[in-house]
Amino acid sequence: MKIKLGVFFGGRSVEHEVSVITGIQAINNLDRGKYDPVPIYMARDGAFWTGEAAGKIEEYSDIPSLLKKCVRVVPVGREGRADLVLYPPKRFGKNIYDTLDAALPAVHGTNVEDGALQGFFRTIGLPFAGCDVEASALGMDKYAMKILFAAGGLPVLPGVKLRARDFAADPETMLDEIKGKTGWPAIIKPFDMGSSVGIRIAENREEARDALEYAFSFSPAAVAERAIINLREINCAVLGDADEARASECEEPVSSGMILSYEDKYVSGGKDGASKGMTGLKRLLPAPIPPEMREKARALAVEAFKALDCAGVARIDFLLDSDSGELYINEINTIPGSLAFYLWQPLGLSYSELLDEMVRLALKRERERDERSFSIDTGILKHYSGQGSKGSKR
Repeated sequence: MKIKLGVFFGGRSVEHEVSVITGIQAINNLDRGKYDPVPIYMARDGAFWTGEAAGKIEEYSDIPSLLKKCVRVVPVGREGRADLVLYPPKRFGKNIYDTLDAALPAVHGTNVEDGALQGFFRTIGLPFAGCDVEASALGMDKYAMKILFAAGGLPVLPGVKLRARDFAADPETMLDEIKGKTGWPAIIKPFDMGSSVGIRIAENREEARDALEYAFSFSPAAVAERAIINLREINCAVLGDADEARASECEEPVSSGMILSYEDKYVSGGKDGASKGMTGLKRLLPAPIPPEMREKARALAVEAFKALDCAGVARIDFLLDSDSGELYINEINTIPGSLAFYLWQPLGLSYSELLDEMVRLALKRERERDERSFSIDTGILKHYSGQGSKGSKR
């Protein structure tokens, strides 16, 4: 019997459009002998929409027109599955549009990749592929991620977390802090964004001021870290879970400037301005690095993946200092663009097989959760008087 798999994409994120591409790429590559995919588009207002048109990329050139062809639904958990209930419900007749066995989140950025959507799935009891709630949240917080990697002995650049309210109150002190802890040049970026959104390089104090204002326009906090002058970026994906994980081939993205921009990743590679998601990025694959550096990156990628207790597929982005030869972990992407399928193809793993492994790992995690107890019978409610508890929480 086929698995009814809801592929969720879109959402309230600056990476909304890229997510649509990732979601429909996944739908088009699922093994139809094993899966019956259900496209579920999350509009910018958070509403869920489904229907045949939602799975066609050409429909997204006109969102209002697309929504007229779709059905609005609300996922409601039921015994380890989720009913897609019509919204608003009909007064008469059937209100369940479809029922999902599992979910494949193909989302990017805040409000969706950061544990919010994963928490929703966990709450309604729907098995979902990819990282769990905690790993998703940590993977989006660039500073918390850095602290955990450093605590585990993994190589990261020194950095500092900066808050918008502190900048508004005393910008000069914040600029002094950046100079003292990272020096110039510094990379300044929102602490919880992906796809290179909001990132700027500051060569001096005034540029740092502008970069902070720019980063704070996207997020309430930012991270500043030392910039590498002679930089090469190396990426590697990991597939698995806490029990077993393996690394993909390494790539070297080709940027148009000192840092890889949003346009480099998603705009410049498509013909006539049409984006292909991360598959449109100019890259060197395999990365032209020595064999020992390749193996070092692949080993560190697996360590980083396990340090955050990730699952499914994630991509680890490295910074290679060409002057010193040092390799640093920049960040982890818990739901990489295009699910990083292109990094697995050189090793003989197809996109279809990658998706199949992600769903298998999701169902494995759910079976393991089913074996644990999530309740105890205390009898508190049987004796509750309605006057408030005098006991303390221990």
